[in-house]
Amino acid sequence: MRAALGRFALAMTLASAASALTVLASPPAWAEADVKTVRLWKAKCASCHGVDGKAKTETAEKLSIPDMTSAAWQKKVGEPQMKVAILDGVKREGKPEGMDGFREKLSPEQVDALVAFVRDLGK
Repeated sequence: MRAALGRFALAMTLASAASALTVLASPPAWAEADVKTVRLWKAKCASCHGVDGKAKTETAEKLSIPDMTSAAWQKKVGEPQMKVAILDGVKREGKPEGMDGFREKLSPEQVDALVAFVRDLGK
């Protein structure tokens, strides 16, 4: 009986460890984006919005940039709004700076890829 309980406890411990490793090994949803989009995000967006979109950067704090991963932000901001912001930029009232637009710098495909990337940040 004692041996059976010992094997059961060991099996439960191993199952818990395997479950924890699966969670730890699972990449966030945005990690599934293609390499070009991730590079584009890092080159054009991450310095302000953060690599993970959580806006934990000095610039984000200064400009009150929202956390793009939050459910509230994801629900509030639609894809058309994101495209306009990427293309035309964002002017912030009461702030000395805003976000410059990328209309002349990004292709329509790159803009679409960034919008999809930002959507995935919220997953």
